[in-house]
Order: sequence, then C-alpha cells, then structure tokens
Amino acid sequence: MSVTSRYRDAWEGFWSEASGDRGAVFWDAEPTLTAGRHLAHFEPHLTDPALPLIDLGCGNGTQTRYFAERFPHVVGADLSAAALGHARHADPAGLAAYRQLDAADKAEAETLHTELGDANVYVRGVLHQCEPDDRQPLADALAALLGERGRAFLVEPSQEAKTVLMDLAQGPAGPPAKLAPVLRHGLTPGSVPDEAVPEYLRSAGLTVLASGELPLVTTEYTPDGTRIELPSTWVVAGVA
Repeated sequence: MSVTSRYRDAWEGFWSEASGDRGAVFWDAEPTLTAGRHLAHFEPHLTDPALPLIDLGCGNGTQTRYFAERFPHVVGADLSAAALGHARHADPAGLAAYRQLDAADKAEAETLHTELGDANVYVRGVLHQCEPDDRQPLADALAALLGERGRAFLVEPSQEAKTVLMDLAQGPAGPPAKLAPVLRHGLTPGSVPDEAVPEYLRSAGLTVLASGELPLVTTEYTPDGTRIELPSTWVVAGVA
C-alpha cells in the first residue's frame, strides 16, 4: 500500500512553494526546542545508539542535521522530493544522507531496512497528517525499519491541539501567516485519538516502552508575541 496521489501532490506542492529560509515553515522550530527535548526522552531507551537513525518525515532537514551531529549515521527520509531538495541544499557538508520514502509502503521500508539493517527512528508529527487508511500501514512500515534492535520515538499533536489550530485558523485576522500555506494545500491535521497511537504500534507488533506529554513548539506567534505551542504526546516503542 502507498499514499494516495492527492496526498503526495499536496506535500509536493507545499514544499515546492516553501521558502528555504530556516524557520519559515510552521513546524520548523529550533532543534534545541524540538529534537533536543525529545532526545532526552529517547536516548535512555536506545539499545544501540550506533544503529543508523532515520528522521522519518524529515521535511527540510532541520532536525536531521541536529541528529547528524550526534549520531554516526543519520538518514532523512521524506515523501516529498521538494522537501529533500531543501534538506540537501541546507546541508552542503553532507552531514546526513537523504532518501525519498513512502512511509505507508511497507515494501519500501523493507528495502531500506535491507540496506541499513535495524535502525532507530524519529517521527515528529507525521501520523496525524496521514489519511486514516495510511496510519496502520505507516506503523507497519515503522516496525520493518526498526527490526529487532531499533527503537522509535513518535511525537504527535494531541486531540487538544486540533482545537488550538482551529481557533487560530478561524481568528478574526484569519490563520497566521505560516499556518495558512498548510491549510491551503489541504494538509489540515487529522483527528487522531490520543489512545490510537499506541494501538497502531501494538498492532504492528511493537511494544510501547515509555510515553509522556510535551508542548510541540512551532515557529509562529500570536498577535501579542506569544510563541504558539501545541499540546502533544510522545511514545517510545520497539520489540520488547
């Protein structure tokens, strides 16, 4: 199974229009406020930090490059060729490798696993953007990437975050400038019940090893200058 052409085209259109400037995209916050905070919860559960680390849904690679300074072999994987173009352009030294990947296609994940072996995988805000029929296939593909030794860290906006986003989009001045392109390309976050995330993972044969809550920091601000943060939940999973 692979993602629909509508979904693929939506992401390609979004990243083709997006500026290559750091922080220009709604979720492209500084790594110290995103991946760095997540890594503090992820690292204690890694059975082998020397395994390749895959940043799944890497977008323009801001978090990927952060990981590449801390792990020996990092791969940024994304559905969008335009996103990967931004990532490679921002990484002239080649700190990380980049790979186009349909994460809802288990066969593609198995091919990458054959090349890399077991891997640790970081997934930030990907599952909630998937169309409903793609969520379990994505979890199945994630399990294929992990193999027996890998660990996954997933962080997703909680159900409460959808209310925050809807309020922002429907404000008197319209959606904030960095949120507007997301909505215009039909990438409105889906409603994934908080309890569904661990269930997708369990159905893929994985065990939830840890979980918690953290604010998901964005690059956008309210009119009064407050940075917009979305409630989110995180889980660490792998083969027990």
